[in-house]
Amino acid sequence: MKVKDIMTTDVKTVTPKSTIQQAAKIMASCSIGCLIVVDSKRLVGIITERDIMREVVAKNKTPSKTKVQEAMTGEVVVIEPDAEIEDAANAMTEKKIKRLPVVYNNSLIGIVSSVDIVAAEPRMMEQIAQLFLFRSKKKKAAG
Repeated sequence: MKVKDIMTTDVKTVTPKSTIQQAAKIMASCSIGCLIVVDSKRLVGIITERDIMREVVAKNKTPSKTKVQEAMTGEVVVIEPDAEIEDAANAMTEKKIKRLPVVYNNSLIGIVSSVDIVAAEPRMMEQIAQLFLFRSKKKKAAG
């Protein structure tokens, strides 16, 4: 099965100059955990709830004054629509991420998540579970 068969095409985006408050409102209203950051339709980053917590809330920054570019991840791992979903799962496991923007000819056309993969291919649940186990092991080591 290909990434294009399971990806979400209605990708919510934000610009680097948008505020964290604006980004959080979009995430809340759409019930999603991340936004793709685009500048003139070019993918330049990704902002997640975790990024907001780590880079804004934990540092006591003002969400209405902090720009997305200050908290986003700029080096984004992407995948092409014709890639196999096993390749997406491998990339997620290797990079310890839960979402991959789908790019074709340098244009954002979708996003695929670990949940999308497990829903489409339940046999991959064990591999995807490594993403969640990694985080819990990390928490135990820190605690």
